[in-house]
Amino acid sequence: MIRGLALMSILLLLAAASGCSGMSNTKQRMLSGGAMGAGTGLLIGGPVGAIVGGGVGAAGGYVYDQHQKSAGRQ
Repeated sequence: MIRGLALMSILLLLAAASGCSGMSNTKQRMLSGGAMGAGTGLLIGGPVGAIVGGGVGAAGGYVYDQHQKSAGRQ
């Protein structure tokens, strides 16, 4: 079961990364933060952890993006 989840996570991340070419920096950072948060949440807390982790990761990606923009880095 762990191997299946790991494989699905890797495939999902690869699919998400390939679809990021036309996205803004904000969207890319929120997507990557959400994906990392969901993966971590899934490993730690199961399906509910994945939902919470995805939300927290997306919010973290947004905050990071705003910080980068305020520092003059895009």
